[in-house]
Amino acid sequence: MSHKLYTDGGARNNPGPAGIGGVLFDSDKLIAEFSEYIGEATNNQAEYEAIIAGLKLAIKHKIKKLDCYLDSKLVVEQVNKNWKIKEPVLQKLFVKAYNLTHKFDKVTFNHVRREKNTQADALVNKALDKQLK
Repeated sequence: MSHKLYTDGGARNNPGPAGIGGVLFDSDKLIAEFSEYIGEATNNQAEYEAIIAGLKLAIKHKIKKLDCYLDSKLVVEQVNKNWKIKEPVLQKLFVKAYNLTHKFDKVTFNHVRREKNTQADALVNKALDKQLK
């Protein structure tokens, strides 16, 4: 049985104030969620930070099989090793995420349309709105 993780990251003004969010499910039951302000970052950096936070959350819950869903095609293609990573900061974040995947029996990264990722997106905006008030 695979668990599902939906993550999102975003920056206002890219780069700018950035936040991450994610939701972790067992079937259709919500297990945990996170919403965090991460400081100054680009959208792509925030997307990676969200994946890293989500993987750590799944590890904490002792999950062994995980299907990850995010709306950043760039990050999905990079973590699936289909596209090269030229940006040095993204290379470092990729390594962090990749190393975490070894703690699972199976992990997949899947691209979803933004409208299928509304909960994670709302958590990003919640973190940003809270910080920027």
